[in-house]
Amino acid sequence: MEKIRRNERMSAMMRHLSAHPNRIFTLNSFCEMFGSAKSTMSEDIDLLRETAEMFSLGSIETVTGAAGGVRYRPVVSPEAARKIISELCAELSGSERVLPGGFLYYSDILSMPDTVNRMGEILATVYYDREPDFVLTMETKGIPVAFATANALGVPLVIARHSSKVYEGSAVNINYVSGSGSIETMSLSRRAVKENQKALIVDDFLKGGGTARGMVELMREFNVSVIGTAFVMATAEPEKKRISGARALMTLKIREGEPAEAVVTPADWL
Repeated sequence: MEKIRRNERMSAMMRHLSAHPNRIFTLNSFCEMFGSAKSTMSEDIDLLRETAEMFSLGSIETVTGAAGGVRYRPVVSPEAARKIISELCAELSGSERVLPGGFLYYSDILSMPDTVNRMGEILATVYYDREPDFVLTMETKGIPVAFATANALGVPLVIARHSSKVYEGSAVNINYVSGSGSIETMSLSRRAVKENQKALIVDDFLKGGGTARGMVELMREFNVSVIGTAFVMATAEPEKKRISGARALMTLKIREGEPAEAVVTPADWL
């Protein structure tokens, strides 16, 4: 095999790590990949770590122990997160996007891969230390940001549905009270999750918290603990939701008038 130069090796290593966020790769796997000694790979990793920190590209960490190695996490700094969300808030504020019932049109935002990926990385940064086993969302609008969050965390995405599908096998169905007060059904395949796992709930919109509360109750049926609930946007009213401890990237207020105006601001925790 032709000798690989350091810049080639480091470029390939960074691409490999960033393509698999939060996944631990042993030093031996890179030694075999590049035909290099452990001491050489350790030096390369130190250089990559310094470069990632210098240009705010995320975090490259060395994990000790028998199952240790190196992993990449697309961490977003508080300053960068607030700047990203502030720009989104400016784009979403105004009267053009206001919908009847106190809602806001932003499906176009949730269709932009780069924007959704950044939102997912911001949410993942908050929950790395809680080590969820999967991300749970409710079909359908929350799927893009939930997928981006799951990708950044390096865990599977699980989607609850309004009705069970025959191709998913037997399912658990529960009834829950939606934000509008109506009784609706939520379904999840029995094979989707395992007992004693940890779930992170991610969805697009939080108003009354009925759907989110339903997902928490659904996880209780599977004996799964919920380590957090996160949303793209939450309404300022009602102030008291049906769940507590939820994190949203943005807060929505609707100013009544002709026309009504949306005021979207970054969440306080940012």
